[in-house]
Amino acid sequence: MSNQSGVLFIVATPIGNLEDISERGRRVLAEVDLIAAEDTRHSKKLLLHLGITTAMSSYHDHNENAAAAGIVEQIKQGRNVALISDAGTPLIHDPGYQLVKMAHENGIKVVPIPGASAVITALSAAGLATDRFIFEGFLADKQTARRKQMQALAGEPRSLVFYEAPHRILAFVQDCVAIFGEGRQACIARELSKYYETIKTDTLANLLSWLEADENQRKGEFVIVVQGSDEIFEDGEEEAIRVLKILLQGHPVKQASTLAAEITGLKKNALYKLALDLHKQNQGDQST
Repeated sequence: MSNQSGVLFIVATPIGNLEDISERGRRVLAEVDLIAAEDTRHSKKLLLHLGITTAMSSYHDHNENAAAAGIVEQIKQGRNVALISDAGTPLIHDPGYQLVKMAHENGIKVVPIPGASAVITALSAAGLATDRFIFEGFLADKQTARRKQMQALAGEPRSLVFYEAPHRILAFVQDCVAIFGEGRQACIARELSKYYETIKTDTLANLLSWLEADENQRKGEFVIVVQGSDEIFEDGEEEAIRVLKILLQGHPVKQASTLAAEITGLKKNALYKLALDLHKQNQGDQST
């Protein structure tokens, strides 16, 4: 038995176009002792395309705990292992968490090999804000639960990123219109990097009409990016107004908004805009 532990490589694979494998990813997959794949039958096609004959073992949601322990033992014995998912970067809504967690707990070196990710690919081409975003993956299958999840995100100022399946995409966008509003900007990214790749950014209402009019646009794998809420306050506006009205009686706008932010915990910039409006309104009242 070797006294030197091996390495666990987390290797991103293409999300569609096989040319998107990195040179480093190709080399690592060829050099490791074992590839742990989400679906060995699916990944075999990629390996054949790359001319790679490395042995594979199955690692998926249903065997994750048991398989992770076995892989860690092999790495501790000096074998190098690469983890791949069916497509894209492992662990991003794919199996792998238990393995990586266990590797760290056992002092095993974990090396990420960057590459394709449907989330980042969609964000890069959506034309919506990408400085802050949250990834929600697949929401609930049933409409009631799905709408409840969306309602909790309705006031979220960051861009929202979702995955959706073709048989639910129409119902999903219908729910988006109902919860986020017809005018909210969004992007539907379909079949990214594949032959029928489609990226369309518009209002949710227009995107829904587009999907309803063309059955072909409801096929494939989807990433949906929804613009964050531009509402100044998710809640607490009445309290903010009450506090600002009191503070504006003895303080200038800037100082009043700063104090109001400390008192209410709301955003200073939003409170400053509201304070300006209240100040102008007060001046107008006094001049009449």
